[in-house]
Amino acid sequence: QVQLVESGGGLVQAGGSLKLSCDVIGSVFSIAHMTWNRQAPGNQRELVASRTSGGAQYYVDSVKDRFTIFRDNTNNTIYLQMNNLKPEDTAVYSCGIQARRVNGGKVYEYWGQGTQVTVSS
Repeated sequence: QVQLVESGGGLVQAGGSLKLSCDVIGSVFSIAHMTWNRQAPGNQRELVASRTSGGAQYYVDSVKDRFTIFRDNTNNTIYLQMNNLKPEDTAVYSCGIQARRVNGGKVYEYWGQGTQVTVSS
């Protein structure tokens, strides 16, 4: 069984920074694609950032040059560094991965439960 557990959310003033962590718990052979997403009350879930195993990255326009997605391969943790936070960044942030559990196996998608980020003005 593979689980994703996010942490690092909290309350921060506008202009501040937070670093979110997504721990991948359980055995995976390889992670092909990783994402950070967010959902604010009344809004649909939005893809914020993604990164492929080859290093290609995507960021939604509203977070470009402020957020960075990266991975620590030594401990299978995916991070989202968020700088210069704005009140409109307030949302529940969740991570997702597409991964193989065995070499050459099927790709499965896994999601975490999310962590709340609140940015005050």
